[in-house]
Amino acid sequence: MTVKPLIASPTHRLLAQQALSRAAGAPLITGNAVELLIDAAAHYEAWLEAIRGATRRVLLENYIIRDDAVGREFRDALTERAKAGVMVAVITDWAGCLGQSRSSFWNPLRAAGGHVHLFNPPQLGESFGWLSRDHRKLLVVDGVQGFLSGVCISAKWLGDASRNVPPWRDTGVAIRGPAVAEIEAAFQQSWSGVVSPALPAFSAVADPIDPVGSTDVRIIATQPASASMYRLDQLIAAMATKTLWLTDAYFVGVSPYVQALVSAARDGVDVRLLVPGSSDIPIVAGMSRAGYRPLLKAGIRVFEWNGSMLHAKTAVADGQWARVGSSNLNIASWLSNHEIDVAVEDETFAGQLAAQYERDLDNATEIVLVPRQHRRHTTEKVRSSETRPPRVRHGGGSSSRAAVGALRIANSVGAVLTNRRVLGDASIGPMLLGTLGLAMLMVIAILWPACIAWPFAVLAAWFALNLGVRGWRIRARRRPQID
Repeated sequence: MTVKPLIASPTHRLLAQQALSRAAGAPLITGNAVELLIDAAAHYEAWLEAIRGATRRVLLENYIIRDDAVGREFRDALTERAKAGVMVAVITDWAGCLGQSRSSFWNPLRAAGGHVHLFNPPQLGESFGWLSRDHRKLLVVDGVQGFLSGVCISAKWLGDASRNVPPWRDTGVAIRGPAVAEIEAAFQQSWSGVVSPALPAFSAVADPIDPVGSTDVRIIATQPASASMYRLDQLIAAMATKTLWLTDAYFVGVSPYVQALVSAARDGVDVRLLVPGSSDIPIVAGMSRAGYRPLLKAGIRVFEWNGSMLHAKTAVADGQWARVGSSNLNIASWLSNHEIDVAVEDETFAGQLAAQYERDLDNATEIVLVPRQHRRHTTEKVRSSETRPPRVRHGGGSSSRAAVGALRIANSVGAVLTNRRVLGDASIGPMLLGTLGLAMLMVIAILWPACIAWPFAVLAAWFALNLGVRGWRIRARRRPQID
């Protein structure tokens, strides 16, 4: 069956390409070969094979690299390549690795001549700078092989057969062709922005930008506050005409994006959202469920994964456009973190991802609205469409973003205080929680005012210290220029 193009008219297609490029802040790159990677085992096999075959350089950037059997296997493979004279550079996130691995974990690689950086540890002069995290998962080998994914380097992603915990569900891609240079540039940008000294100069690669396939892609490497991925997600929701199938690990439906999905569904687009049924951050999953009702009322189909943890971040629209990477559908990914995704404009790849989506739904439970009973006014409640299998228990998670879940409470309370948007049924729960929290704060302030005053005093001292340190550093940098 022939699939109708996302934009049929050549003139309109040109305008759409321009809009996509501007929204994403990334050009369309032709001549690539893209392979879909499903779950951690396939990722680790491909990644380790590429690393062990490296002859020039290995660039690895990953939110979590854990000190366990998987993490040590990667560290040892990187160390062996460094000893062989290959340039090896690793960026991993300080918060992501907190409690997962220590700086000393990398001593063998450093001793072999490798370069390792822990991204953005807390430091004086940056009051809230530490909130921005490097959430990327990328690997580039010799400038010719690139990998983007949602998979971190940890045995947790493989599950635990002894405890009957299946592998985590996750998605990534392997890329060859001109787009690999953009992934490499994204790594260099991360390194140059936070690390001194700079990396050694890269050795030349023969014909690194020669086309190797027929797939068109955009490499979207976002920085804090750039909102490139947010703009692109909004634009795709507006452009989709038939289907928009989303998978997300930590969905927090902020109002503008929810409205974009609702508008698409009301125009007849088959909008689906697949999220974890058993999350590694339970509070986020609970808060996310509070937002199901407006989606369901608009005709959006919501599914919860029945396995251990669904960690994939993907989208596929109209069988023509697909996205895979590290960005979740929440404010942390859209505005705060360093993320990297690939948007693929190719019918074959989009078809593969859509087929995988349908296979995933075979292991998911659909959430539906049913009428409430014994109520004076007719309302509806959210429930599973069928008996759900027992939820799988698993350990800690892939991120420290529990605060993201509280965003829904802040959204609802803020809407009441500012009267900026209409509150629906889905906001009742967060409003009640916000009311309870503010009431408790009021009681504490009346009965024990020192309990409120001391935290404010400490916070003021923290800001004063950081502002002073930052001002001193700026002055110290300017003094040599004046002299």
